[in-house]
Amino acid sequence: MKPESKFWQEVKKNITEISFTRLESWASAGVPDLLCCNKNGKFFTVELKVTSRKSIQFSPHQIAFHVKHPHNTFILKKALGPLSIKLYRGSDILKLAGREPCTPIAESWDKVQETFVNVT
Repeated sequence: MKPESKFWQEVKKNITEISFTRLESWASAGVPDLLCCNKNGKFFTVELKVTSRKSIQFSPHQIAFHVKHPHNTFILKKALGPLSIKLYRGSDILKLAGREPCTPIAESWDKVQETFVNVT
């Protein structure tokens, strides 16, 4: 199983209060991996990234998507080591792609779920 597929399984196991639809990226380049809906009926997207480094690699299409759609989009990163889950706003993609300092908005499964539940 690919690392991103394993990560997707972790997301489903740990984020139980959100309805997820996994999107097939071959249909449209740059579209995030997950279409999500919280209990308030608010939709948002999540790009899943697995990395063994501090930096995250993005395709030009992924960058363009998040620049064009800066609201209710997120990037969820899994890295090796402690505090391996980090959630970023999609609007921070240019910082992340440029390897600039960027503070995550959540760094645990509980905080990620809380953020998703409170999307407005």
